[in-house]
Amino acid sequence: MAYRRIPATKQRPDPVAQAAVPLLERPESFNWTLVKSFLAVLDAGSLMGAARALRAQQPTLSRHVAELEAQLRVPLFERTGRGVTPTAAALAIADAARQMQSGALDLLQGLHRARNSTSGTVRITTSHVAATWLLPPLLTRLQREEPGIQIELVVSNQISNLIRREADIAVRMARPEQSSLVARKLFDIPIVAAAHESYLTVAGTPRRPEELIRHRLIGYERDDTIERGFAAMGLPIAREQFAIRTDDQIAYGCLVASGAGIGFVTNYTLRHWPGVVPVLPQLNIPPLPCWLAVHREIRGNRLVRRVFDFLAEHIVGALQSAQT
Repeated sequence: MAYRRIPATKQRPDPVAQAAVPLLERPESFNWTLVKSFLAVLDAGSLMGAARALRAQQPTLSRHVAELEAQLRVPLFERTGRGVTPTAAALAIADAARQMQSGALDLLQGLHRARNSTSGTVRITTSHVAATWLLPPLLTRLQREEPGIQIELVVSNQISNLIRREADIAVRMARPEQSSLVARKLFDIPIVAAAHESYLTVAGTPRRPEELIRHRLIGYERDDTIERGFAAMGLPIAREQFAIRTDDQIAYGCLVASGAGIGFVTNYTLRHWPGVVPVLPQLNIPPLPCWLAVHREIRGNRLVRRVFDFLAEHIVGALQSAQT
């Protein structure tokens, strides 16, 4: 590249003004790729320094600067010993060149984010209790982290949702047995006897398991899980001894929260019911296992995998925090 020394006493015309008309006449001919080399030489103060910074060949950068000068029709650098000094034209276009470089970087980063972004719809199925008390804050956080993911929450107690491909991911309180599903056990959820303080104030707080049968108990209508639990403790109890019975898990929790009597609930739900406290901590109630399941054929899907991994991490965190 040929650089000319300009005598300091000679008055030069404004190079930017000279270049403006040709550039405006044929803007499509401007080679934007030369800007990177121009800025590297400008910042380094020499072709050699710019070549080291870009890990490029010095003759290549010299050619790029010469091409840019030819397009702009103005000299951009003057040789000064072992380095170069920018001309007034170079300084005049420096800010615009840096904006161009920044815009190119933003473009590349935007393309990278788009290429690696996760977007689409994932259907999650879970029980009524988990859909009401466990998942909402987690799905809210997922939406903040992955705004491109749309969630469809299917509330059902049937694991067959995954078998029929009606959902992508299942959060279940029982281990899936189907061979076509891949399941991960997340946590053993404690089940506790609990009642509202307003009920305990009137009826008293039981101190021994055998005192439970003298209290108003909340049970299930057709499900015999609680009766079998009492029998395992050596305290057989008839269905009629439950003062209120329902198989609807949401209604069941609301009955406990309203002070209707003593019920048996997952411990993570207690934080949602002010005034409800656990009783008889010595009861050895089998915990409820929490499983995360996905159909084997779609477990490698990037979108489903992102949601699956998110739920695996944050469900465990939510259940662990309920222990404190």
